[in-house]
Amino acid sequence: MTEQAIDTAERPGGLKRAVQGLLGTPLPRIEGPLKVTGTATYAFEDAPEGTAYLAVVGAPVGAGELTGIDATAAEALPGVLAVIHDDPRMMAGEGNSRAMPSRGTRRIFHVGQPVAAVVAETQAIAREAAALVRVTVDEQAGRYDFAAAPVDDAPDIGFLPPVTKGDLDAAMRNAPVTFDATYSTPAHFPAALEPHATTAWWEGDQLTVRSSNQVIGAAKSTIATALGIAEDKVRVLAPFVGGGFGGKTGVGPEVILAAIAAEKLGRPVKVALPRRDTAYLVHHRSETRQRIRIACDHDGHINAIAHEGVAYQNDDSAFLEPIPFGSIPLYSGNTRVFRTALARVDLPPTGAVRAPGEAIGTFAIECAMDELAEQLGLDPIELRRRNETAYDPTSSKPFSTRRLLDCYAEGARRFGWPECVPDPGTTPEGEWLIGIGMAAALRGNFTVTAAANVRLEPNGRVTVETDMTDIGTGTYTILAQTAGEVLGVDASQVDVRIGDTNYPKSAGSGGSFGAGSACAAAVLACEDVLAELALRMNAAPEELVLKDGCVAAGGREVPLADLARGEPIEGRGKSSPGQQAKRTSQASHGAHFCEVAVNAVTGEVRVRRMLGVFDVGRVLNAKTAANQIVGGMIWGVSYALGEAAITDTRSGRFVNPDFGEYHVAVNADVPQIDVHFIEEIDDAANQVGAKGVGELGISGAGAAVINAIHNATGVRVRNVPATLDTLLAGLPPV
Repeated sequence: MTEQAIDTAERPGGLKRAVQGLLGTPLPRIEGPLKVTGTATYAFEDAPEGTAYLAVVGAPVGAGELTGIDATAAEALPGVLAVIHDDPRMMAGEGNSRAMPSRGTRRIFHVGQPVAAVVAETQAIAREAAALVRVTVDEQAGRYDFAAAPVDDAPDIGFLPPVTKGDLDAAMRNAPVTFDATYSTPAHFPAALEPHATTAWWEGDQLTVRSSNQVIGAAKSTIATALGIAEDKVRVLAPFVGGGFGGKTGVGPEVILAAIAAEKLGRPVKVALPRRDTAYLVHHRSETRQRIRIACDHDGHINAIAHEGVAYQNDDSAFLEPIPFGSIPLYSGNTRVFRTALARVDLPPTGAVRAPGEAIGTFAIECAMDELAEQLGLDPIELRRRNETAYDPTSSKPFSTRRLLDCYAEGARRFGWPECVPDPGTTPEGEWLIGIGMAAALRGNFTVTAAANVRLEPNGRVTVETDMTDIGTGTYTILAQTAGEVLGVDASQVDVRIGDTNYPKSAGSGGSFGAGSACAAAVLACEDVLAELALRMNAAPEELVLKDGCVAAGGREVPLADLARGEPIEGRGKSSPGQQAKRTSQASHGAHFCEVAVNAVTGEVRVRRMLGVFDVGRVLNAKTAANQIVGGMIWGVSYALGEAAITDTRSGRFVNPDFGEYHVAVNADVPQIDVHFIEEIDDAANQVGAKGVGELGISGAGAAVINAIHNATGVRVRNVPATLDTLLAGLPPV
């Protein structure tokens, strides 16, 4: 097995010498036909014979202690197979499974917390019976109001440590120009189209789980721990996942309950969470309050910057929204404060949702930069240019690559950004007010340990195996392109097998690290195959030229199938972060540009066009990369104009836990979106030189919309979403 951490500036030999020309091309998704014909198998489909159905019973209140469960009426319903509520593994959370309570406790942490499960012959019977289960609770006063919750300024949870450099208060007192404003964002649901679903069955002591999950290698360990069995007794399958958005990164209670029920009944069990239950059994993004403080000179050069926020979490979970994650390396300033405080509440757990930290943190910092530019009389792009830095201003590390200035310049050129931005509210078109806005984008880049097998088959085809998942991001396609590029075969000659924990463990899909990590492992596996091919060609590996299914070296050319000699040639690669990850500051960057029209009578906002230019290292597939960015920009529109999960502060229930009332952007809301890349291969990032893409498109996109609304109307929105009522009172006459 070839194992390599990123310690040098040299790319692996196979990729460096590749001439097939696959990487970067806009190849259509190779699994696309399966999806559009309905033959791709998702978690709730193609169940084994005799499968039963499960429904989850949740706590009826948000705070208190469970005192009893009466399942008499439910058990009497024809078709009910079991009501499970006394298995100790149902309370085996301890951080191991999303939304399961801590081991051994009867405490209620939030409304909907799973306390029982009903298993029946049909889904309808299971759900009807679940409604008949009587749950009694010693109810207590709950903490449901984020605004009223006490704040812990030094929490012991979260992965992002606070940053304090210099004396911020002194810098603010002494600066010629200061800015100080507070912004807020609401709670967000992941809102994946495919329900959170699982089918579980046992064969002897071997458990197989087909689940809608983004990171199945970690899920395997989680399930084994929660059930108290050996990890090698668990197999997780997720060949196709219908969107995740962070909500499927963990193992949910429905998975554990289905496995327990399948074991008790001796038959397969499957469950799909109803949309309204998803709000309570799947983590969401916390509401936030954010304060931005900036001190600068009259020319806009920043000498102090602070991004401080507050997010909430319940008492049983350890995630804390990393609010300033995207702003920490973004702008200059020797004095710096970045931190997130914690408010404890009795609400469902919060977790990673669609660019945790950056998505909502860039809203605040990028709106603040727009406000500061107006205060200084500067173009908003110019203010950002003046505060670009040659190194990470927080860590003092050099950037691996950073083409942010080029993104500004190319974006402004393509968008038609004027030399002089019109004053707010001065560009009417009938009863519509037209405005433009922009914002920077940043998403931290990570390399995660990942492994892959690559096999050159006797017929000259190539097989790639890894437990990586495809959540709509194009994993099948880019793995085929990567292996085909190194081994010199067309992507149609590469069979990609993913979504099965019997394959080597990968990074999984999340954090925008999946593509770079998994493809890096595939490249290293190909290196093993190349080494064997070199021996059979009686040549050094660096002498090989592989193209169109043939290997050339020393003046001769041989088909791959002939070199296989009737037996497969196998390689295994494992990629992990190396010293470059420690020595450099790594991120993907970009710039968003937006034009909106706001109706001066009704306050309706229409986003008319958006354009983004991005630096993501190597572009593995121009079509799937652009598709990911476009999707992210659409989420930015959604954040700015509609999305908000509303909590009833009297009960801890969500007012709008379904797609009927939780308003995500739909086709009618989405304008023409143009995406362009400034490509510079980042050799420090991973073996393929690619950086994160998916969540970059979200970061800053909402701020560009909000800034354009201000330019159109003169109304400053600091609390998203910008609904009609937030705009009407301040709209100018036309």
